Amino acid sequence: MKLFCLGGAGKICREAALDAVEFSDFEEILIGDVNEAAGCEAVEWLNDPRVRYERADIHDHDATVKLLSGFDVVMDGSTISLNGRSTACIAEAGAHGVNLNGFGEEYAYHEQFKRNGRVFVPGFGMTPGTTNMMAVLAANQMDSVDTVRVSHGAFRPIAFSASIAETTTYEYDPALPGRVVYEDGEFVQVPPFARPLDIELPEPYGTHTQYIIPHSETRTLAEYLKPKGVRLIEVRGTWPPQNMRMVRALYEYGFMRNDAIEVNGATIGILDAVARYLIQSEEGRTTELYGYALHVDVTGMKDGRPVRRVLTHTHPASDGSEPGWEKLRAYTRCVGIPMSIGAQLIAKGKAKGAGALIPERVFDPQDVFDELKKRRILIHETLESPK
Repeated sequence: MKLFCLGGAGKICREAALDAVEFSDFEEILIGDVNEAAGCEAVEWLNDPRVRYERADIHDHDATVKLLSGFDVVMDGSTISLNGRSTACIAEAGAHGVNLNGFGEEYAYHEQFKRNGRVFVPGFGMTPGTTNMMAVLAANQMDSVDTVRVSHGAFRPIAFSASIAETTTYEYDPALPGRVVYEDGEFVQVPPFARPLDIELPEPYGTHTQYIIPHSETRTLAEYLKPKGVRLIEVRGTWPPQNMRMVRALYEYGFMRNDAIEVNGATIGILDAVARYLIQSEEGRTTELYGYALHVDVTGMKDGRPVRRVLTHTHPASDGSEPGWEKLRAYTRCVGIPMSIGAQLIAKGKAKGAGALIPERVFDPQDVFDELKKRRILIHETLESPK
């Protein structure tokens, strides 16, 4: 089988490609990216005879479809704003697919994937993705589910790439309609920094105040857990404390609206200017502690008794003691590896269904966790007293 890595020159997608090199039996792995220099650099870094590069520009639909045709699985590492375009190309090319973001445009192509007998899984990285599997594992051990609280700490620089800078501005856009919680059968929109809750993450990350974020788990878990009567789903997240302080200040002073301003006769969005600064600055491209930490808390009933299951995850240290996990790579590997695992499970015939489907309906959580364990990414589950 053949694997296409769309946007494969990016820091996260090339980690997914490396995982495919190390753990899969794909016969060909193509890095497709608009940036030729970065694409060729990725091929050299991956250092495997199965890997090659071709220029891929998602804005050129017909050319991208032609390039994707003949590939069995596409890992889509493109940015949030391009996911609608990229999914359209994958659907028309007749390939299976998986991406990192899962913000919803992908489901418009459900029938096309279904007609082709292919599956596309939107949002399969750390969160969304691994968190969905953690919630499913906990919920499947309950007769009914009351609450699901998904939380994560993404310890990475605020703008180590343009796509990460875009994610930051997207998630804290004051007008964003997708920042919702699921409560008593309805999706309720909330503003940035809503519903603060202190979450204890695994060491070395510690306890952080987290706020509601616009991630797809809220909607996909609501769909999957509706038969179990779920009452409340909240998804929270945090970045390093200095990042959160800056975003909070930008929000309070109106920068997150991205109002147009004039500078020396040129018009520019104020947040666009901040983002460009961060991408080019040392402060925007570095942080003290790197890595990822997940925390999923599910309550419900089992055999007539209240039950609470809490799942967390750990990975090799980022302090240089673990080769290959140094600093930023502790973050990028955590995000990229699950996407690669999703692509490999699809290739092995371990994905259920056809169409653009929520992760909860496609993968068996234990299959995912077994694969993560091979990469020394571990899922921990505890049974705790209900709050």
